[in-house]
Amino acid sequence: MTSLKITSGQALKLWHQVGVALVQDGDKDLTQRQMAILLIVYLETPPHTVRGLASHLGVTKPVITRALDTMGKMNLVSRRRDENDKRNVVISRTVEGALYLEKLADLISQKAEKIS
Repeated sequence: MTSLKITSGQALKLWHQVGVALVQDGDKDLTQRQMAILLIVYLETPPHTVRGLASHLGVTKPVITRALDTMGKMNLVSRRRDENDKRNVVISRTVEGALYLEKLADLISQKAEKIS
C-alpha cells in the first residue's frame, strides 16, 4: 500500500469534494454513522455483531439497530441470528454493498488525483 501525503487543507478539500459528489449523484445518502458501520463491516475481519459494532463505535445497540434498519433497506448489509448464540445478530456483506464501496473508492481516488 502506498502512502499518500497531503496537507490538512487538502484532506478537508478531498472530503468536501467527495461529499458533494455523493450528494450530487443521487445514490444512497448515508450518515457518518452508517458509513462508519459499512466500512467496519467491509474492511475489518468478520464476524460483525450488533453488540460488537456498538462497542467499537461507543454507541448503544439501538443506535446500531436503527442504522442497520436503514442500511438493510438499501441492501448494503444483511442481518441474521447467530446459530451458535441466538442472542447475537450477525451482520453480513452484500453484493450491492460491495459495489457501492467499490464505486466510492473509485470516486475518492478520482478526486484525490485532482487535489493540489
